[in-house]
Amino acid sequence: MKALYTAGTGMKAQQMTVDVIANNLANANTAGFKRSQIDFQDLLYDTIERPGLQTSAGTTSPTGLQIGAGSHAASTTKVFSQGAVEETRRDLDVAIQGDGFFQVTLPDGGTGYTRDGSFRLDAEGNLVNVDGLALEPGITVPPDTISIAIGKDGTVSAVSASDPTSSAELGQLNLARFANPAGLSSEGGNVYRQTPSSGDPVVGPPGEDGKGALMQRFLERSNVEVVSEMVRLIVAQRAYEVNSKAIKTGDEMLSTVNNMTR
Repeated sequence: MKALYTAGTGMKAQQMTVDVIANNLANANTAGFKRSQIDFQDLLYDTIERPGLQTSAGTTSPTGLQIGAGSHAASTTKVFSQGAVEETRRDLDVAIQGDGFFQVTLPDGGTGYTRDGSFRLDAEGNLVNVDGLALEPGITVPPDTISIAIGKDGTVSAVSASDPTSSAELGQLNLARFANPAGLSSEGGNVYRQTPSSGDPVVGPPGEDGKGALMQRFLERSNVEVVSEMVRLIVAQRAYEVNSKAIKTGDEMLSTVNNMTR
């Protein structure tokens, strides 16, 4: 009974759909988080009669006869649409309005990419993310700083207590842009890694070469729409139930065959 195995692949596919939706909902309030969607493909077909097969002299089969074997998960795709921008009034919160990623130095020395602009200062005054990963290029804030300004073009400047009438430039925040951001590898902690599918990053000041502008004292929230995810969850649940009923129907048909000799 082929339907048993075919419907089983459908149940597994819908289970994976629910897993992806659950992760989206769990990160509905994660700064800079981008929702994922799962893509499926149909499996190989059992070709009983190939389309176009000659059935008699001068005639061919218009459709053929092929029985599918179900579905499987092909990929998960990150959707990098803009999330809602929320004002926080905190000097070290920076949102990206448009395309681009902040760069951070990973523990292994590699470069990570993130949309989470919730920055902090470590014990040496270096600008770091929530996990203490330093920004690239590094920016160090003097200990007597009383205010920090981050321009739309990424210019970072500070006013010190020793000279409150003027500001000193501390460095430049650059953004990285990818031809295929969906090809980045999600590493957790709001950090992505470059892969061969993402292509090489184009790094430069915000506002140039298609990169977005920076907004100080704002944070980009998750682009997860809770209502839409709940609708997808209901659809996945119903599809799971229908596939389970297909298995039950196949089982009942087998039971009927087994009882024919009784």
